Amino acid sequence: MLSLILAAAVTLAPAQEVARLSAPEADQGVAVDAGYIYAIDNDQIAKYDRRTGEKVAHFHGDPTKFPHMNSCAVIGAELICAASNYPAVPMLSRVEVFDPATLDHLRTIELGHQFGSLTWVDRRDGAWWAGFANYDGRGGEPGRDHTFTTVVRFDDAWRPHESWTFPPEVLARMAPRSNSGGAFGADGRLYATGHDRPELYVLEVPRGGGVLRLVATIPIPVAGQAIAFDRGARRVVYGVNRASREVLGFRLPPVEGK
Repeated sequence: MLSLILAAAVTLAPAQEVARLSAPEADQGVAVDAGYIYAIDNDQIAKYDRRTGEKVAHFHGDPTKFPHMNSCAVIGAELICAASNYPAVPMLSRVEVFDPATLDHLRTIELGHQFGSLTWVDRRDGAWWAGFANYDGRGGEPGRDHTFTTVVRFDDAWRPHESWTFPPEVLARMAPRSNSGGAFGADGRLYATGHDRPELYVLEVPRGGGVLRLVATIPIPVAGQAIAFDRGARRVVYGVNRASREVLGFRLPPVEGK
């Protein structure tokens, strides 16, 4: 049955590369704004000028306090980063907040023991949205495997409201790892990546919680990890190539329906 579901999934034309930047910190994820690219490693963030490629700011935290920053997003006037104690268990998650101008660390929002290990955060419709990874092996908790990977909507006080799991056809592609990146597109859909496959999953989010619905899969030129939309360009997403320590920008093909 699962093989039939996988065969029925729509695969679109590959995304087309539009930008490339060498960044030693390009290991976990990337954030972008109008003028800069932010390359993210476990305990580091580096800010690069998009026009010149020059590194203009750098944060390097104490690895005992910043063991695993997975992704960041420029939201309003702040750089909002998803972090956890991965691979330690029990899984503890937090949100780290930075000044994008200077990369000064502003505050930590402790989320504690949650639905899994926090991997991404986005803002949509007046709420915080977050992805929580679960793993079959290293970094996983007893009694949970990759099928427990969850997306949660929080209010401004970081109280959870609705939650969603991933559809079986996407979980099968992520196994034995989990959801590493996520961001909402201008079409209102959730665009998500796994840990190591070069593909992006386009997902509809049903009202009130439940199971996300796979709309399409897009081949991309990066092997999973965290992603970020370039809000100033039409359907351009940034990701990282861990092997070459580069940030890549790529334009997505259109997705039917919106």
